[in-house]
Amino acid sequence: MASTYSFDIVSDFDRQELVNTVDQVVRDIKGRYDLKDTQSTVELSEQSITVNTDSEFTLDSIHNILREKAAKRNLSQKIFEFGKVESASGNRVRQEITLKKGISQEIAKQISKLIRDEFKKVQASIQGDAVRVSAKAKDDLQDVMQRVKQEDFPVALQFTNYR
Repeated sequence: MASTYSFDIVSDFDRQELVNTVDQVVRDIKGRYDLKDTQSTVELSEQSITVNTDSEFTLDSIHNILREKAAKRNLSQKIFEFGKVESASGNRVRQEITLKKGISQEIAKQISKLIRDEFKKVQASIQGDAVRVSAKAKDDLQDVMQRVKQEDFPVALQFTNYR
């Protein structure tokens, strides 16, 4: 019986967990004494989070709250790409935090090269914004997962469709 096993390496995040995280951040801002009167807003859109507040100091506080709440909900810190801080009307500051999703071609090539170089019995193919890894033995796939986890890629990686 010569069946092959496979899994996909993807970069994604749980949208609902992110919605809950942003809700918690907004509640925290309203409840915290040092942030209560700053009229800070945190808005979630499809591709980004927009933070609008009165100073860079409060912006840093909001970053810390966001990172903390995201970590508690098992969201990787790597999904946040903090844009530059812009001046908004009335001495306020605004920042766009882009949400990273999907594996770029460049990173996909790095992953598949790593797999090709270190695992002779395993095939890796780039499929859009994911990398499909296949092999005849499940043990080889387990080894690939362990090895990919050891590398520090600039995106959050998950393993899906394990069959």
